[in-house]
Amino acid sequence: MEASSEQQKKSENSSSSSSSKLLLYSYWQSSCSWRVRFALSLKGLPYEYKPVNIRKGEQFSPDFKRLNPLHFVPVLVDGGIVVSDSYAILQYLEDKYPQRPLLPADPRLKALNLQAASIINSNIQPLHMLSVLKHLEEKVGPEESLSFAQLNIEKGLLALEMLLKDFASRYATGDEVYIADVFLAPQIAVSTTRFNINMSKFPTLSRLYESYKILPELEASSPERQPDAVR
Repeated sequence: MEASSEQQKKSENSSSSSSSKLLLYSYWQSSCSWRVRFALSLKGLPYEYKPVNIRKGEQFSPDFKRLNPLHFVPVLVDGGIVVSDSYAILQYLEDKYPQRPLLPADPRLKALNLQAASIINSNIQPLHMLSVLKHLEEKVGPEESLSFAQLNIEKGLLALEMLLKDFASRYATGDEVYIADVFLAPQIAVSTTRFNINMSKFPTLSRLYESYKILPELEASSPERQPDAVR
């Protein structure tokens, strides 16, 4: 009887934990936030959207600082767990919610996915952040700021083209959407719409993006579909 009661409590606690809604602090134009929204949609995880207007400086509020002292979005709150940085959030989601895996089981393909995600997370997106470009614009002017962003985006996209061209199929590493795709789709979208990157230089990535654009999960997570979008 005691063992059965204990098992029932564990089951109830597990059910309560799984039914609690995730909170996502996001900004509609943030490509980092878009990655997380895309991943949540792929995994079928409902969440409450908490807008943070970074253009108005809401990321510097005392309440948000307690969530992320670096003042960046996205931030995911899952019960008592707070995770910031999109890369860390996606790894957390993969561990906590293993349904619809974002990493393949094959070690080689898993490594490729992690490399692609890391290139975007560490070597492309940080160099075209709003705060970085605003600082450069104030120091050297808007044209130089845009040129800096374009140079670094194209450098990173070239690396991704070379990394994936021999492995890409329908998606970056085969016929399933994995973490490389979750990072690539928003990055390519931002590169073309915000920074006027000519994707004809990157035929593999261009072909992948055509596959991404028809995914309902990407459309649902797109900036224009978010409640804080400015139209």
